[in-house]
Amino acid sequence: MSFTLVLGGARSGKSRHAEALVARYPAPWTYIATAEAWDDEMRARIAEHRARRGAEWITLEAPLDLPAILAGAGSRPVLVDCLTLWLTNLMLGERDIAAAAAALGGTLETRTAPTVLVANEVGLGIVPDNALARRFRDAAGRLNQDLAARAASVHFIAAGLPLVLKGEP
Repeated sequence: MSFTLVLGGARSGKSRHAEALVARYPAPWTYIATAEAWDDEMRARIAEHRARRGAEWITLEAPLDLPAILAGAGSRPVLVDCLTLWLTNLMLGERDIAAAAAALGGTLETRTAPTVLVANEVGLGIVPDNALARRFRDAAGRLNQDLAARAASVHFIAAGLPLVLKGEP
């Protein structure tokens, strides 16, 4: 398995960086979106991301069943944006997070095409003040650690600048 994990805070530039990594390969590229538009702010964010991508991108929606959608992406380069929203959807849907993460890991092990995953690094701030937020932060941290250990390369984005933590730039 060979994939790149791109981590960073909100509005750090991680999606733009991940798009550039995928665009190194011949088009068409597959963008797997995990976001669900629950409000106007999220609809605006989704629209901004879509406007930035050109016609070379094929967008697939995977708010919950990311492993199956990823498995069906074939040999095209893939960008998954983002694992943090996928995890949120799993938690809100009261899904088995450990089983979903294991399924994602299994799918990634079988992929041979270039794959870039985006996730927020949520563990850099203060300790959340409620149990659900702490559970989310812990689950996101475990998912990021597991994927970072398996990834060929890991990039951390801060203020739009990449820092390669593991592997090739």
